[in-house]
Amino acid sequence: MPEPDPQPDAVPTPEPVPGAQAATPKRHTAPITPLVHMVRFLGVILVVVLVQFASAAQHLNAAGWLGGGALALLVVAVVGGLVYLQWRRLLYWFDDDGDLRVSSGIFQHRERRLQLSRLQSVEVVQPLIARIFGMAEVRVEVAGSGDARITLAYLTLDAATALRAETLARAAGVRPDAGEAPEHVLVVVPNGVLLKSSLLHTTVWLILAVELLAIIVAFAAGGLAVGLGLVIALIVPVMAVFGSFATYFNFTVADSPDGLRTRFGLFGVRSHTVPPGRVAAVEFVEPLLWRHFGWVAVRITVAGTGSGDDSGENTASMLLPVATWEVATGLVHRLLPGVDIAAIDLRPAPPAARRRSPFQWRALAVGWDPRVLLTRRGWLIRRTAITPHARVQSVRLTQGPWERALGLSSVHFDIVPGPVRPVALRRGNAEAADLLVAEARRVLAATAADSSLRWGRAADRGAAAAPSADGDGAPELAQGGPSAPVPIAEPTPDDGGFPGQQPLPFDSDEQASPR
Repeated sequence: MPEPDPQPDAVPTPEPVPGAQAATPKRHTAPITPLVHMVRFLGVILVVVLVQFASAAQHLNAAGWLGGGALALLVVAVVGGLVYLQWRRLLYWFDDDGDLRVSSGIFQHRERRLQLSRLQSVEVVQPLIARIFGMAEVRVEVAGSGDARITLAYLTLDAATALRAETLARAAGVRPDAGEAPEHVLVVVPNGVLLKSSLLHTTVWLILAVELLAIIVAFAAGGLAVGLGLVIALIVPVMAVFGSFATYFNFTVADSPDGLRTRFGLFGVRSHTVPPGRVAAVEFVEPLLWRHFGWVAVRITVAGTGSGDDSGENTASMLLPVATWEVATGLVHRLLPGVDIAAIDLRPAPPAARRRSPFQWRALAVGWDPRVLLTRRGWLIRRTAITPHARVQSVRLTQGPWERALGLSSVHFDIVPGPVRPVALRRGNAEAADLLVAEARRVLAATAADSSLRWGRAADRGAAAAPSADGDGAPELAQGGPSAPVPIAEPTPDDGGFPGQQPLPFDSDEQASPR
């Protein structure tokens, strides 16, 4: 008897990917790890030895020299033994549920489990000393409060890359042996532009202005020593510029089925991977002196990356240290497909806000569409935050005494801790109350429709990053255009923008910031 034809409306039950949750044996980090750790402690050991030898030389005591040598050997032996035992006790593996487990501890055993279904980011970091030995460390972060992050140090660079790929594959529900997902470069930040942007950052010039004022006052008051000390303190803004430049040196953004990957660093190379669907908010940061060139920095908030601050020192939150609005908007389309921030109608703050915020009141604005909320604030440093409604955890209204007297309120949109803080400042009381209720409804609707917890399929990993001729694969920044890296060229004096951005599909009107 022939088999009946399947019903056309029958929905097949999804089959689990074979081997996606297979357990692995327990593994050690690289055997050279104790040596790398010993080099890190070399400075402390040298200080102890030099102090002992200096004391012996002062008293011309041969026994002191011998004692110094013995103490040095003892310190090296004790530190080396502890480092070796620490390496022997550190084990990591994937369990039957596909989660990452780490066992460690010399005097007290500790075993930790990271649930990869809550994975937020995986990064490969090469500190300077580890880089000399060709080693790297892997940092895995999951959503959750408390200790939701582990660091495995040290692995060879190839092993660290493979572990990152395996972790992302298991979190995405694909085969762990699928290997490193292919990628293609989206944006390359030239180091010349990075240096110029560091020099023009508002924070640097504020520090410089304060120090120059203090120097003038000190010399005018006759405090020569204090004045000279403040002159020496001018190295602070120089170090701030160099620190920013060294941190984000050779900054590259690449796309892959695992998410957006950033890679940067002069002395220590960092590589972050942000899984798609896990971004809680995106922020465009515009320092005052950058606006002439149309530059912005792009930061993101992802659960588990730390709260950071307005200075943006949390490198895991930096998506682009400097870019044009055109390039920045293109990356927002990658993170939040279908969102067009240029089409969002921004509502300015009422005139009464001028008395509360005389400098930034013209910049204050709020807007939304069915998918995201957009808020803007700041004068010296303008901040435009784009927050998916599904990532808002609560909405609250605040009102200080001054605002109460002016009939104003501020609406805060709480998300996971991070550098991006969405807030609609200085709104009229009636408008703020309506905004609070309306946003709460939008959050409920967006949360119910959200389906971004799983993002990978086995068939996607080989094709998503490399676009095919018929348009399949990861979406390009340009519709139908090639996937060449998008360099950020030098600013032209005519328009203050970056030429050579033909691969991006945004015209001059669309790339302008929402004013």
